[in-house]
Amino acid sequence: MATDYDEVRSDVAESRNASLEALRSANAPDARSVVRELDEADTSEGVELPGADLSGEELTVTVVPQKEDEFTCYSCFLVRHRSQLAKEKAGHAYCADCLS
Repeated sequence: MATDYDEVRSDVAESRNASLEALRSANAPDARSVVRELDEADTSEGVELPGADLSGEELTVTVVPQKEDEFTCYSCFLVRHRSQLAKEKAGHAYCADCLS
C-alpha cells in the first residue's frame, strides 16, 4: 500500500480544528469594532488637524554658523565636512554623494 506523505495526519487535523474552535469562541474583537476604536482615537483631544491655526505658535531654532572645515554642497544644499568635497567648479563646491 502506498503512503501519501502530503496528507495531513489525523492527530494534526484534530488539533487544528480544536484550536480554530477555541479562537472562534474567544472574546476576540471583530474587524468593525477595531476600525471604530481606531476612528475614535484619531479624533481625540491633543491631535493636530490639517489646516489648524498655528499663527500664535513660535518656533525657536538655534542656528549654528558653518565652520571653517565645512562647505555647502551646491547640488543638495547640505552642509558637509571638507573630507566629503569631491569637486569645486566655478566657485561652487559639490559633495561626493552628488557626483556619484
